[in-house]
Amino acid sequence: MSHPHPELSLPPALPDGGLRVVALGGLGEVGRNMAVLEHAGRLLIIDCGVLFPEDNQPGVDLILPDFDYIKDRLDDIEAIVLTHGHEDHIGAVPYLLRLRKDIPLVGSRLTLAFIEAKLKEHRIKPYTLEVKEGQQEKLGVFDCEFVAVNHSIPDALAVAVTTAAGTVLHTGDFKMDQLPLDGRITDLRAFARLGEKGVDLFMVDSTNAEVPGFVTPEAEIGPVLDNVFAHADKRIIVASFSSHVHRVQQVLRAAHAHGRRVALVGRSMVRNMGIAADLGYLDVPPGVLIDLKKADSLPDDQIVYMSTGSQGEPMAALSRMANGDHKVQVEYGDTVILASSLIPGNENAVFRIINGLTRLGARVVHGGNAKVHVSGHASAGELMYCYNILKPKNVMPVHGEVRHLVANGALAVRTGVPADRVVLAEDGVVVDLVDGKASVVGAVPCGYVYVDGSSVGEITEAELKDRVILGEEGFVSVFAVIDTATGKVLAPPQVLARGMAEDASVFDKVMPEVTAALENAIAGGATDTHQLQQIMRRTIGRYVATRLRRKPMIVPVVVEA
Repeated sequence: MSHPHPELSLPPALPDGGLRVVALGGLGEVGRNMAVLEHAGRLLIIDCGVLFPEDNQPGVDLILPDFDYIKDRLDDIEAIVLTHGHEDHIGAVPYLLRLRKDIPLVGSRLTLAFIEAKLKEHRIKPYTLEVKEGQQEKLGVFDCEFVAVNHSIPDALAVAVTTAAGTVLHTGDFKMDQLPLDGRITDLRAFARLGEKGVDLFMVDSTNAEVPGFVTPEAEIGPVLDNVFAHADKRIIVASFSSHVHRVQQVLRAAHAHGRRVALVGRSMVRNMGIAADLGYLDVPPGVLIDLKKADSLPDDQIVYMSTGSQGEPMAALSRMANGDHKVQVEYGDTVILASSLIPGNENAVFRIINGLTRLGARVVHGGNAKVHVSGHASAGELMYCYNILKPKNVMPVHGEVRHLVANGALAVRTGVPADRVVLAEDGVVVDLVDGKASVVGAVPCGYVYVDGSSVGEITEAELKDRVILGEEGFVSVFAVIDTATGKVLAPPQVLARGMAEDASVFDKVMPEVTAALENAIAGGATDTHQLQQIMRRTIGRYVATRLRRKPMIVPVVVEA
């Protein structure tokens, strides 16, 4: 896969004094967020995250941004600014640091703690610069000011990047919760001040641009969880993102209020909450946390399992519980709470988990039947509020599928931003800010990079397609031995079929046709085994498609005697 706009050519050289923005992920998808800013020959990266695979990408663990655009310019990178600690914003950092280990990482205290723990697993010790809201740092030719924003994880930051070309304000992920659990609201006073100075390009979170109104405050989730806990007779299992400190905080409080202990389930959950507690972002009531190994010793009505897997990830704890493949076995009467919203593309996986848990006799509480989660992203009302405060000269929606980006752009126009100043771009599209005007000037190749086990970037789209065919249509191997001297097939070709409902005998009728096709080809002068194999493939393929209405993977083998 290359960039989604083949009509765009490679961009020209960046004009002197201009600023170039290239998103290598996060535009046209929810995940893999990464933006590269270029000015005066230097680069600044904002976020470097991963995308999680869908059902049509079997065997893939993670999807990375395509680093090819910057691979030959690693020494030009001043820093990687990380807006917050979610995987779709920090998860690909280890893979970029493999290319150059000393790229400085800039972020808030909690964000850096999360990425440092991840990098430790990759045996990388990073160079870091801790920043907080209100702080200004000069990163080469980029003057950066950091602004507090509210999100579903503590310590999130927006960043205003000023160069000779103008000021870019990148929100990261944000919302405008007026009653946040940690009391840290999005700093609209800073937004207003930046607006007064002039924001030349506003790169703004689009995930909830289609949702009218304002996001429900996090504070309203606590009473709902409290009510669910009050009516639960047996064990409670809560699934959430492993970095959702606020939600874990609410679960700890509810458990403490109802005399329950909490066991953290999942390596990333244990790691992240340990970091959050050590740094003071998570307030753990005395005696509430218990080791998972000791949880079995407690009565059912005194335990809560806080688990990963709210998005239906196959290897996460909740998915394995639903499949009966986990130490924690879900039993009749248990209550399972999915305390996260659906990420687009994960719907089928999540509903499969809900059905599996329901089949086991659990009561499943989720966003569809109770207010157990609120989004971390600004809805349309909040976005329009920001547009009216900032009065940006140009707008570039980021972080979202195409429909989200388009909806966000429409909001900007409604608030008075000229339509020709709203830039709708996707991954790989190059946007230049020159003389105060942002415009699309070209595109660069920007494909998916798949992580499959220990391999990075070795799996291609063609190989994924083969995996899907193998999984859905089956496999047919055809073996023939030919005598090139006589031009005869020495024995009837042998067929081996796997993953097909039909027995191999169903191919008996086509074998004479395969034999005749091979002998005719040899008589016509064909002696190359690859050519003969393709003849076998086409003959079998036509038969299977016509008679069985299937398109399996066909592997022909011709051996010369």
